[in-house]
Amino acid sequence: MKIPIYQVDAFASAVFAGNPAAVCVLASWLEDGVLQAIAAENNLSETSFLVRRGAGFDLRWFTPATEVALCGHGTLAAAKVLLDRRGWREPEIRFQTRQRGVLTVAKRGELLEMDFPALPARPVATPAGLGEALGAEPRQVLESAEDWLAVMDDEAAVRGLQPEFAALEKFGCRCLVPTARGGRGDFVSRAFAPRLGIPEDPVTGSAHCVLAPYWAGVLGKDELHAFQVSARGGELYCRNAGDRVKLAGQAAVYLEGTIHV
Repeated sequence: MKIPIYQVDAFASAVFAGNPAAVCVLASWLEDGVLQAIAAENNLSETSFLVRRGAGFDLRWFTPATEVALCGHGTLAAAKVLLDRRGWREPEIRFQTRQRGVLTVAKRGELLEMDFPALPARPVATPAGLGEALGAEPRQVLESAEDWLAVMDDEAAVRGLQPEFAALEKFGCRCLVPTARGGRGDFVSRAFAPRLGIPEDPVTGSAHCVLAPYWAGVLGKDELHAFQVSARGGELYCRNAGDRVKLAGQAAVYLEGTIHV
């Protein structure tokens, strides 16, 4: 069996930045074990799998270790492939997902804008040992359905974190997201997900489903400019829209080829 594969740097205007995602275009669904093996072989933070369904596509995402419920950079990468390499001409792409319903992506000038569910967080007591594992004490911790926000004093504190990943893995969140007000943009963040086999994710679209509602409330504005300040770095344009968030960014195709299974 031959499977088309693409690698896309998402939330970046050129290759070698942003978050790399693999995109595999399938004629029909393969067994989950095969999908997981392909994702492990790719060894990227996410591999997106697409199957055509009517006027849209079914979409699933796998890390090297597990399937996930929502992935922003994998969705952006899938849309980039469909638009730039697979001849998609409709104004919007509809993706049916297993746990987050229908997600859409539309072209907005040079940006691709994703319509995602908002995942607001609530303040909680700082779990014992979190500051030691993270490498600095957060000012506040907030908990969403899957991810935790750790609000830090400033951008320098976020950039300077050197967490103990083995210690972070013991906490019950999918992803720990330290964040603070930003210099160039409204806010910055990083994302640590050792429980998913991803010590640090370069740019995490799904975390901005939590970050955008939080910072919209703090800053009193719904249009937000965000930077994820990992080593590769990424830029996002966020819009808080009630129970939805709009997440926009650019993407660049790095590689295309064929998997032989």
